[in-house]
Amino acid sequence: MAAAATMFGGSTLAEEVKFTTLTSVQLAAMLEKKDFFFVNVHTPYEGEIKDTDAFIVFDKIADNLDKLPKDRSAKIVLYCRSGRMSEIAARKLTQLGFSQVSHLSGGMIDWKQSGYEIIEK
Repeated sequence: MAAAATMFGGSTLAEEVKFTTLTSVQLAAMLEKKDFFFVNVHTPYEGEIKDTDAFIVFDKIADNLDKLPKDRSAKIVLYCRSGRMSEIAARKLTQLGFSQVSHLSGGMIDWKQSGYEIIEK
């Protein structure tokens, strides 16, 4: 059973993982016709992707639901620097009943390596 827990990020049942993992190319295409709420969950601030709607620290996302769409079926895309924090936040949001959560695999590191721009303020 330990192997199964590792394969599913600490979860022992595959169906508990209810969020989608996006590649940088998929996210770039989605941003062309943006119809989702876009959240940077990285801490500390290390830049952002254009059209970010909110900045919520990954492990405080449950304390900041007022900053997210009220409709729990709204599309939400999360990202961070490497993908680790956004995956944790995505898992938390799905546990809280959000049904259309995605996160960027590889985060801003992969985004930049894929040739896309990171904004630094």
